[in-house]
Amino acid sequence: MNLKQIMGVCVFVFIVLIAVPWAIAQSGRWDFYYTLTSVALLSIASAGVWLTFYIGRINIGQGAYALAGGYVSAILVMKADMNFWLTIPLAGLFCALLSVFIGLPILRLRGVYFAMVTLVLTEVMRLAMLALPITNGAKGITSIPLPTELSIFGLTLIPDFSTLENPKLGFYLMAVSLMILCYAVLWRIVNSRLGHLCRSLQQNEELSASIGVNTAYLRVIAYSISSFFGGIAGAMFVAISQSIYPSSFQVTDSVNFMLNCFLGGLGYVFGPMLGTLILYFGWDLLFTAGKYQLLIYSSMIILLILWLPNGILSLGLLNRKKGGT
Repeated sequence: MNLKQIMGVCVFVFIVLIAVPWAIAQSGRWDFYYTLTSVALLSIASAGVWLTFYIGRINIGQGAYALAGGYVSAILVMKADMNFWLTIPLAGLFCALLSVFIGLPILRLRGVYFAMVTLVLTEVMRLAMLALPITNGAKGITSIPLPTELSIFGLTLIPDFSTLENPKLGFYLMAVSLMILCYAVLWRIVNSRLGHLCRSLQQNEELSASIGVNTAYLRVIAYSISSFFGGIAGAMFVAISQSIYPSSFQVTDSVNFMLNCFLGGLGYVFGPMLGTLILYFGWDLLFTAGKYQLLIYSSMIILLILWLPNGILSLGLLNRKKGGT
């Protein structure tokens, strides 16, 4: 990472962790915390979908892992009386292992066939959560307590959220910090040897296999990391909503996770983050259009994909090309 990139990251961290809370405090619009927290969590799940795109696979099943992660966290908190903060990595790990079990057979499928199979995963997971006794069926799991204190060797790392004057600020800082960490990990993966090998799968799997690359291994690793991101996003959602239902994540959510990647840019690590922001606020802004909301929204998405196939972030590249000619 060069000096310019480091400065850009520092400015971004300053904006989301200091400038945004200050601006919200000045305006008194505390509801913005919930909105921005939702955007942060959705962008984490979308980051996982982006990673599967990076190996040349279209993943339309991330909602299944977000739902599974949410239920794992809720069950551990309510049934096992476990500290919520410990359930986050456990929820991600459960989803990663589940994705290995599911992914081993379906990752052999190519292109559209893999996409079609993943499309049904969210609905299958929803039906499973309806049927399993431990999930409480359609009633879901409710009255989940706020996250409690997390301390190590007597040192408080995270305070008890029930004692905070403004828990919404705490959730926002929690979600944004996790988002920054996830994208830092994603950036590191992409710029590592593993990332370079994954990029070779996107370009030509047969050629990669011919030079000794274990393509099946790489696909499973990428898919499990993707699902891990979905699981921790679902776990965080449970803490904020204090409830989880089989309908908390649906097929439309899985489709939106994919669209976030397209909008931001499939060629950019931070594309899903920008795409999530645009998609979330864009839908809300079109609310005034009434019954034409979905028509206008769909048309704009199609035009953006046709006009900017590499996403919004490719505008900077286009401007540089124009300036150089």
